[in-house]
Amino acid sequence: MIDEQTVQRIIDSAQILDVVQDFMTLKRRGANYIGNCPFHNEKTPSFSVSPAKNIFKCFGCGAAGTPISFVMRHENMTYPEALKYVANKYGIVVKEKELSKEEMEEHEDRESMGIVNQFASQYFHDQLLNHEEGQAIGLTYFQHRGFRPETIEKFMLGYSPANRQALTNEALAKGYKLKFLEKTGLTIVKEDGYKFDRFAGRVMFPIHSVAGKVVAFGGRIMTNDKKLAKYVNSPESEVYHKSNVLYGIYQAKSEIVKRDKCYLCEGYCDVISMHQSGVMNTVASSGTSLTPGQISVIKRFTNNLTVIYDGDWAGIKASLRGIDLILEQDINVKVVLLPDGEDPDSYALSHTPQELQEYIDSHEEDFIRFKTRILLKDADDPLKKSEVIKSIITSISKISNAVTRSIYIKECTKLLDVKEDALYAETGREIKKLREEEMRKQARQGIGQPELKVVNPDEESPENQPVEGGVGETTIPSFVNNIYSEPEEKEIMMYLINYGSKEFEQYEDVTTGYKGYVNVATHIIGELLNDEMEFNNLVYKSIFDDYCKHLDNNQSIDEKYFQNSPDEKVRELALELPILRESYNENLWKRRGVDQCKLPEDTYKTDIPHAINSLKLKIIMIAQNNIMKEQFGNGFKFDGSEENKAIFERLKQLNAIKVTLTKDVKRTTLRYYRQK
Repeated sequence: MIDEQTVQRIIDSAQILDVVQDFMTLKRRGANYIGNCPFHNEKTPSFSVSPAKNIFKCFGCGAAGTPISFVMRHENMTYPEALKYVANKYGIVVKEKELSKEEMEEHEDRESMGIVNQFASQYFHDQLLNHEEGQAIGLTYFQHRGFRPETIEKFMLGYSPANRQALTNEALAKGYKLKFLEKTGLTIVKEDGYKFDRFAGRVMFPIHSVAGKVVAFGGRIMTNDKKLAKYVNSPESEVYHKSNVLYGIYQAKSEIVKRDKCYLCEGYCDVISMHQSGVMNTVASSGTSLTPGQISVIKRFTNNLTVIYDGDWAGIKASLRGIDLILEQDINVKVVLLPDGEDPDSYALSHTPQELQEYIDSHEEDFIRFKTRILLKDADDPLKKSEVIKSIITSISKISNAVTRSIYIKECTKLLDVKEDALYAETGREIKKLREEEMRKQARQGIGQPELKVVNPDEESPENQPVEGGVGETTIPSFVNNIYSEPEEKEIMMYLINYGSKEFEQYEDVTTGYKGYVNVATHIIGELLNDEMEFNNLVYKSIFDDYCKHLDNNQSIDEKYFQNSPDEKVRELALELPILRESYNENLWKRRGVDQCKLPEDTYKTDIPHAINSLKLKIIMIAQNNIMKEQFGNGFKFDGSEENKAIFERLKQLNAIKVTLTKDVKRTTLRYYRQK
């Protein structure tokens, strides 16, 4: 592992302009530089580089980051790989911490397995092209499939000889260890010591990682022996986890980014034929059900996915459930259904590239509409139709965007002949159930959903009761629980990351005469902890907890710390917030008719109390609304019971706090106008 001091030196040395200009041309515009974004197609430059902030931002596709994250995204490198790349550029010697004996052995095993896989790939490819058996059987098969020489070369297709020990003996003769041949699954070793090739007598499809390393193989049998599986794949290993790998992703990734779309097929030959026909942004799940890990790989390159189905209705229905996983990750899903009897491989080979692309473009259908249409075909009685509706609602509930959900509900109202209100109600129930399941899952994993302390209102301490004119009026009551307020949380997170180390207020110790100041982070954290408030958003909570840990250890922390975090979600947020703050501040002043707007650095001391009070006010208002819905929505009537009195007392307490907070928010809002 790279030691922390070296990582910091690399980060401090890396200049965004130097790094980006190694890959693209930029033109100066004011204090910044602009160019055409390398991550999506565009004619008008929207990619901006800020040397002062040492970050890049594309205002077209939203990509943003530091020098390290630019290299990661552009070159598809891991965080450590990008660090080493930038270190080499600036002549920094990378110091890595000494690994334990177990860690070293594990690392060496992975490296050795990668080397063995690479050797096997070259061996199979050579057997296909340069040996009589490979040419007669393997090459003839690929040529019969219509694969051209350049396509065979691109995918490094190969052939494993029928001799069951050919590869194993060749590898051992060249010094490769049997241990790694067995670990990669290339060689099978019996209990009696007999060893033989797993893929003997098969044409070979090497499976590459995103970075282009051979991690596994797929082999197709060349005989009609029904006792043998038609396809055999490498077993799981330290270098191959099939749930995180897509066939063709290495060859397709640049085209996926360029077109901002990915096509998903089922098999190896589907991908190869699509690429040969010019549709090079195609990958395959290799015959397995699509997994969250595979979806995450696609999401690294695009948010637009089109699944291409053949005419197998049974297969289509079986795969519908898996596509709900795609919706959960906020990917736009479309479907193309090929004519009966066709699959992507056969259709691509029997049509011109132009005809193939035209068919795909003209037959793309939104997944929800497609699923509704498919399932309704067999819904010939009310019970089956009810099951269809439930299945559609489950899919819609996976979509996080409320506007998109609403559009689908309106569309399904017509398709399903069901009242819109009923669909909204069912969707709401399904979303609630999914959130509860997620909270239980997080609790089981030890993440925990932040909760405020809950006590019996009759046992509340005096300091929690509203006192006229006192600070107790703005304290969150202990019975207020599980409130979600994303915009207000994000606003406070913006100040914490951008201005956490800046001075908030000065103080003087009357005993010692020592003068100092409280910084922004200390003030915000103190305010939130005082009311037992925590962030519901788990990314915000992670940053907040990290900040608390640093403050407890008297360690300083700034925005660069989070911008260079190994956690991708933390990095993205830390890079988004400076831009969000500037935009927020500029729009705020424009709305108020002020020609010369103040910079965020000039206003944060008054902005922060305003933001904290706004969050508290939001919590109180939601709590009020929840009580009103729960009680009065159920036909609540005052009957003088103790339970009734307790409910009214809670509402009264909340209203008193709301009045005070509303005054505070209005007062801090007025200060904005006076700061010119």
